[in-house]
Amino acid sequence: MYTTTNEDGILNNYAAEPKMYYAEYPAIWEQRKYVLQGIFATLILTSLVLIGFSVS
Repeated sequence: MYTTTNEDGILNNYAAEPKMYYAEYPAIWEQRKYVLQGIFATLILTSLVLIGFSVS
C-alpha cells in the first residue's frame, strides 16, 4: 500500500493498482453460449409477463 503524508500530518492511503490487460474476443462456443443464455432469459421474462397479465 502506498501512503503519503501532507503538511498537517494527515495520511492518505492508496491501493496498489492491478496490471492492465486487454480482454480477448470470445470464442465461437462462448458466443453460442451467450446466445442461448439470451434466449433462455427472454423466455423466462416473457412467461413472467404473460403470467402477470393472466393473473390480473
